[in-house]
Amino acid sequence: MMVADMIFYLFAALTVLAALGVVGSPNPVHSVLFLVLAFFSTAGLFVLIGAEFLAAILVMVYMGAVAILFLFVVMMLDVDFARLRHEGVRYLPIGLTVGAVMLMELGLMVAHHRLDHGTVATNTVDNTFAIGQALYTRYLYPFEVASLILLVALIGAVALTHRERKHVRRQDIAKQLARTREDAVELRKVVSGEGAS
Repeated sequence: MMVADMIFYLFAALTVLAALGVVGSPNPVHSVLFLVLAFFSTAGLFVLIGAEFLAAILVMVYMGAVAILFLFVVMMLDVDFARLRHEGVRYLPIGLTVGAVMLMELGLMVAHHRLDHGTVATNTVDNTFAIGQALYTRYLYPFEVASLILLVALIGAVALTHRERKHVRRQDIAKQLARTREDAVELRKVVSGEGAS
């Protein structure tokens, strides 16, 4: 077994274990940290196949921005862990069914790839140029739809974190700016030895 094969199996095993940690962890913060590990392991797989640009984008965009955004949103939300565990047990059969279907689809894709005997034409086009050309010509409309979906997700995250909560005191900036010295300061004459009441 070559060294590249050993590195591939290491990164693949780490990616699968991290993905299982994302889904199976009862704590949402731990799930986000497992997600960061899955992104990093996938970036290592991209480097092994010669797609360094995709690996760099995965590390910079997903690990640096999306995962941290998920972490902040998870930390700002009021998550009821007991109810979350109870609902997770209730939806376990549906989740297992969906997972089995996805596993079957993955097996069919692998079988189709092994049966395909077509040759891949080699070209000297740079990796980054090929991605940019495909993204902004052939896949322009799906790229725009993905950007709209991300915009809606961003607006949804902001709306979730800024909802009204009963036990949280909010800052009223207009009231603070309208405040005068007479509203804020009260002078009292204190008799020596008695203190203020």
